[in-house]
Amino acid sequence: MKNFIAPALFVLAGFAAATPAVAQADFGQCLASLRSQAAAKGISGQAFDAATRGVTPDLTILDLMNNQPEFKTPIWDYLSALVDEERVQDGRAAMRQWGQALAAAEARFGVDRHAIAGVWGVESNFGKDIGGRPLIQSLSTLVCYAPRRNEYFKGELMATLKIVQDGDINPANLRGSWAGAFGHTQFMPSTFQRLAVDGDGDGHRDIMTSVPDAVHSTANFLKKAGWVNGLPWGYEVRLPSGFNASLAGRKNKKPLATWAAMGVQRIDGRPLSGNYAAGIIIPAGINGPAFLVTKNFDAVYSYNAAESYGLAIALLGDRLKGQPGIQTAWPTDDPPLSRAQRRELQQLLTARGYDVGEPDGKIGAKTREAIKDVERRIGLEPRGRPGGKVLEALRG
Repeated sequence: MKNFIAPALFVLAGFAAATPAVAQADFGQCLASLRSQAAAKGISGQAFDAATRGVTPDLTILDLMNNQPEFKTPIWDYLSALVDEERVQDGRAAMRQWGQALAAAEARFGVDRHAIAGVWGVESNFGKDIGGRPLIQSLSTLVCYAPRRNEYFKGELMATLKIVQDGDINPANLRGSWAGAFGHTQFMPSTFQRLAVDGDGDGHRDIMTSVPDAVHSTANFLKKAGWVNGLPWGYEVRLPSGFNASLAGRKNKKPLATWAAMGVQRIDGRPLSGNYAAGIIIPAGINGPAFLVTKNFDAVYSYNAAESYGLAIALLGDRLKGQPGIQTAWPTDDPPLSRAQRRELQQLLTARGYDVGEPDGKIGAKTREAIKDVERRIGLEPRGRPGGKVLEALRG
């Protein structure tokens, strides 16, 4: 396959100049080479042909892969958009609607239902943002034309073909992100093959249309990742004056008694208590919020290998339990915006003649360029950040 991909990439490196007919011919050759490889993975020719019939490459995916925004999202912006009042209210409604499924998943796998709901909320906004790109098209495009990670995407394509052949999910429903994540809790196809389970008892594993299947599968993922029943993921803490920042780190776990002896306290001033080890993370540095984190945080972290992501899930789960949000102020004088405030910002930009598209609270390239212009006008560095200062300027 490597011998085929290299020339195909060379031919299509400047795809804007290539004709659709040439692109389709190369794509057809690539699919033909994949057919025999699929057979070696136990995927029948009939299943392969049925799944790939009429599929054309979607080269816009390469733009998404190669042109990721340079903008680095501060942790406070990231969490403000993912754990806002709107998502908390939506999550409580979803938990009421699917309480029985969540309770059953908790009982079956020993994973806190609020943590499961946290994953669901962060990954797809409780099923509202599942993604609409056909998986076969996306993954076959990436296998044939991506400038890197072709073998990885080939494995995900083969896993997708196996899902289709096994009949777990209607092929027409297999839609997700450009990189292949799909379903209520955005499993990659290979993760689905390893860890998806039947949660509604119909004999199929369908995380696209069955919420019980999705939440049971997510609970299974967290359990296999090391979730310990009854152990908290962690909580916000207050660090003593002069705390040595080099002691922080998710992997640098110590008994709670050791941290307590250093003067670490819960954010409400209560002493640490418990017979387990934990680390301390300071995602915005020593002057921002600090969190004590356990093995259960590590389990959540493994879902997407990012501390900011793990915190979003953990904090959303806490809010769904009725607990307060982060108490310590972020080290910034330009407060982050919720999704409702981001929509307001976009509406105000539109009213001033900027083309930002639909005011949906999602900050894309057009919105960032408009924000940069406003930042220049009010004397800020033009970074394209949707912050409180820009919103206040627009309101004024």
